[in-house]
Amino acid sequence: MKKIFLLSLCLVWTFCVCAQRQTIGERIAPPAGYVREALPSGSFGAYLRELPLLPAGSKVLLFNGEEKRNQACAYAVVDLDIGKRDLQQCADAIIRLRAEHLYQQQKYTEICFNFTNGFRADYTKWAAGHRIRVSGNQVSWYAAGAEDYTYPTFRAYLDLVFVYAGTASLAGELVRTDYAELRSGDVFIQGGFPGHAVIVVDVAVHPQSGKRVYLLAQSYMPAQHIHVLTNPAHRTLSPWYELEPTRAGKVYIPEWTFEKSDLMRFP
Repeated sequence: MKKIFLLSLCLVWTFCVCAQRQTIGERIAPPAGYVREALPSGSFGAYLRELPLLPAGSKVLLFNGEEKRNQACAYAVVDLDIGKRDLQQCADAIIRLRAEHLYQQQKYTEICFNFTNGFRADYTKWAAGHRIRVSGNQVSWYAAGAEDYTYPTFRAYLDLVFVYAGTASLAGELVRTDYAELRSGDVFIQGGFPGHAVIVVDVAVHPQSGKRVYLLAQSYMPAQHIHVLTNPAHRTLSPWYELEPTRAGKVYIPEWTFEKSDLMRFP
């Protein structure tokens, strides 16, 4: 009897762990009749689809542990740390996701982001033991230690990027793309102070009609959990957004409004 009880307990524990680690692709089903678009293994789009989610019903928390006021905007919460400072806001969250994917793929030379003043912050230089000195608007590298590609050092690099980058600098690194050609990993962005940015984390298509729908995720101000957005303009389709054929017009999300022409892509 004791062995049966222990086995049952293990099964329950395993089930709970698996439920907690559901991904976007596992939990959020496409609308009826739609199927997810095929993605190459190891691609940025595949990485976003496989982002783990916190258990259903989890609250979006701020960096200080408080709950975000507008919980209604979140359909699901991504299981990724926020950090302990008010750093990982909207553009920073997109930088984080892009950098995490490249780090997992060991594409270290591609991890590079610009500060708002145009300074180029290469991760490989950071990992080689250099650090960045900021004095007013003057930014420079200096030698500080030995080579270190460990994850804690990588996260420290990202935190510094979050301090000095934002929507204005990120928009300058992306390339404009046609709304009709939207794909996973694309970014709706309005660079400014503050500006805003959200990222496409999945796309599905209707095989017969050819219609396409997509999911969006964001962080916001103050720094908070990355979360998959609801669709306030189409509640029966939510959390999916319909890719309408017209190239002009607006995309209404819970806390911002974008133009379709705001769509950009990592080069």
